[in-house]
Amino acid sequence: MGVIERAIALNRPDPSDPLEVLAKLGGYEIAGLVGVILKGAAERVPVIIDGFISAAAALVAVKLCPAARDYLLAAHCSAEPGHRLILEALGLRSLLSLDLRLGEGTGAALAMHLVDDALALLDEMATFEEAGVADRPDCP
Repeated sequence: MGVIERAIALNRPDPSDPLEVLAKLGGYEIAGLVGVILKGAAERVPVIIDGFISAAAALVAVKLCPAARDYLLAAHCSAEPGHRLILEALGLRSLLSLDLRLGEGTGAALAMHLVDDALALLDEMATFEEAGVADRPDCP
């Protein structure tokens, strides 16, 4: 029996109660991240989740407030088996898939470049009409 299985057997959290699961199995870092995610959703600010720990916090946050899911971006899917399961449960697809297992927000730091570039394209790229592409006779 692994560490997680022993912790579940010892603490016996009710899986339908996300706060109880957090209190019995989580740590301060996960509880803090749950707060960050919930505040981000309340302020309509996207939150980039990185690895397994932040994904676990995201799962608790979404169980507490399903609307928070709309403000989550998954930076990457790590080599940790549980990370993929959590992302699937959240219905999130990661921006990167590099099998990272480095910690310290490495995946989020890499994904920020994609987010910045996507925002720049959205804000700065001309539409076909603005660029005069739609007026070309050879363009349907």
